[in-house]
Amino acid sequence: MTEATPNPATPNPATFDILGIGNAIVDVVSPADDQFLSRHDMRKGAMMLVDAAAADTLYAAMPPGQESSGGSAANTCAVAAALGARVAYIGKVAVDPLGVVFRHDIKAVGVHFPTSPLTGGAPTARCLILVTPDGQRTMNTFLGACVTLDGSDVDPALVAAASVTYLEGYLFDPPAAQAAFHKAASAAHAAGRQVALSLSDPFCVNRHRSAFRDLVAHHVDILFANETEITSLYEQNTFEAAAEAARADVGLAVLTRGEAGSLILRGDQSMTVAAEPTHVLDTTGAGDAYAAGFLTGLTAGKPLQVCGRIGSIAAAEVISHYGARLAADLHGRIAALAG
Repeated sequence: MTEATPNPATPNPATFDILGIGNAIVDVVSPADDQFLSRHDMRKGAMMLVDAAAADTLYAAMPPGQESSGGSAANTCAVAAALGARVAYIGKVAVDPLGVVFRHDIKAVGVHFPTSPLTGGAPTARCLILVTPDGQRTMNTFLGACVTLDGSDVDPALVAAASVTYLEGYLFDPPAAQAAFHKAASAAHAAGRQVALSLSDPFCVNRHRSAFRDLVAHHVDILFANETEITSLYEQNTFEAAAEAARADVGLAVLTRGEAGSLILRGDQSMTVAAEPTHVLDTTGAGDAYAAGFLTGLTAGKPLQVCGRIGSIAAAEVISHYGARLAADLHGRIAALAG
């Protein structure tokens, strides 16, 4: 069982419900057909890292798109804020036009964003997302400034002010970011708060499995993962075996399975939550929105089953249109849930 038990002393009242830490990326989402993907040598549904030159070339060739502050944890923070949570975010952008877009956009949706920008280095990261008619998204990501985030960007006082610090697995590649994660987790537990982690991507897990396993087992209270990510983490052939391994490692595991819904594990409890029916247009940000809804419910003291329902409702709304943000007001639907 995880050693990441919050300090038993009663913490001070939280200023924020959720503090997200992740890759600060400007998302550009555009519709495209399979032929466009083939012409640009993309594997449908995959995420590929590209350099600055390739990002510029692709951006010029893409159809007109929707631009907004993005990155997995930033999407979660934006959706949570739209659901009424009090949210803060730590992520690195540059002093450039896209950095201005990111900062303005995330603050405009109600997220506190105090991180100082990078000067004189790489430009702001961007993710160029092509969405095909079947709703699949193919992502081309230039990481730029966001990977320069390090421990100096993590303010222990801000971490201590948040009920849950939510860490984005995509950020785990640079050693400095791993150190930032450990600093944030230590500050959170010292203040009696909780730490949540999203595994983000099976390729991230494959690259850093041992380090992820250590982080999960010793520093994480709440684990978010989809079916592919959790089986990769524990090197299991079945979802059921991987889920049991997660149950043994963390106090709360929240495992999503697309159309099959989600599974919530706490101690010897197992709860299944059905996926909400919806018309799928763009799957970008589905897991991010689910985590936002779940954590919004959790920090409001809702039962776990209701937290899962809020997550499912948020995810269903996000995948019904282009982009990773809510386009509809869900407060009425969420308020009507029991608990």
